[in-house]
Amino acid sequence: MQSKTKLYLTILLPVQIILIKIVSFFPEIIEQLYSNGLFVYISKALRYVFGWLPFSFGDILYCVLIILLIRFLIKKVFTKNIKWKEVLLDFGATLSIVYASFHILWGMNYYRLPLHEILKIDDQYTEGELVQVSENLISQANFLHSRLEQNDSLSIQIPYDKEEIFQKTIPAYDQLHKIFPELKYHPKSIKTSILSLPLTYMGFSGYLNPITNEAQVNGLILNYKAPTTSCHEEAHQLGFAKENEANFIAALTTINYDDQYFNYSGVTFALKFCLNDLYLRNEEKAICLIEKLRPGIRRNYLEVNEFWESYENPLEPIFKSTYDSYLKANNQPDGIETYSYVVALLVNYYKTNPVAYLE
Repeated sequence: MQSKTKLYLTILLPVQIILIKIVSFFPEIIEQLYSNGLFVYISKALRYVFGWLPFSFGDILYCVLIILLIRFLIKKVFTKNIKWKEVLLDFGATLSIVYASFHILWGMNYYRLPLHEILKIDDQYTEGELVQVSENLISQANFLHSRLEQNDSLSIQIPYDKEEIFQKTIPAYDQLHKIFPELKYHPKSIKTSILSLPLTYMGFSGYLNPITNEAQVNGLILNYKAPTTSCHEEAHQLGFAKENEANFIAALTTINYDDQYFNYSGVTFALKFCLNDLYLRNEEKAICLIEKLRPGIRRNYLEVNEFWESYENPLEPIFKSTYDSYLKANNQPDGIETYSYVVALLVNYYKTNPVAYLE
């Protein structure tokens, strides 16, 4: 790449940042022209290109980029005669290309309409409404647990492997499509990450590669969590970039699918968000509700905690802090704390759609 080209690309970086900031003030336009327009074709094209591969091309791409970065640092930075102008131009040009690619291929979805506006539901709720939804979810969770396991003290072990779970997410989204027409998931592009071990030490269950539109699921996570994690990453693929919205869609997809193991994973997933939120509002009431759960359900929650605790390390808080900063930089001002917004979506959706509850 010639110096002039690098200079122009570097100059374009702040221009891009300003343009994105201006465009972000018009979520209705982004919703119509990008999220429900250009992105639909981009995402499908990328899933057709990479979805058929039995391995994660995005993971390999990341590994190559890391190797190239190390090579760049060794050759041009960790040297006696550093050419700072050349280094800054290389860095600026590369960052400019990555920034543009990220937003064109996926990142503009961060600035679309909030999901509660798309669904035409409220984003506020009372403690009473939260308790009512929590009690309903507890009833569903206890019912499903009793259907899947006669011993109320044993946790539920999902009998599918990761690939079987991936396959089941397709009809799961097909069923949700009847309720939420915008969610049509085809073609499939979801894979077990070849970087599962590093992901686990970083504290992440999965991620979406925005450049290849491949959904990556951590192959080490418990199968009990795999249905909601898979559907969460697929929600990102469909253009719902915010974590809280992807969590809500994951819950909705798994709860409405005609498979009781998926239902159990989804109901207990949604319930945990509600109970955590209630605990912050009314600790005594939350504890009373938790005691209504069959011991085996609480055992499932405990097994997940024990899994993550077994991989705790000094670097994990750094990765979480970095991700928190990433969320704040992408229209989620409260960072990781915005995950609680999923409760508002759950409470208000089920308040206005009682027929969606499991019978």
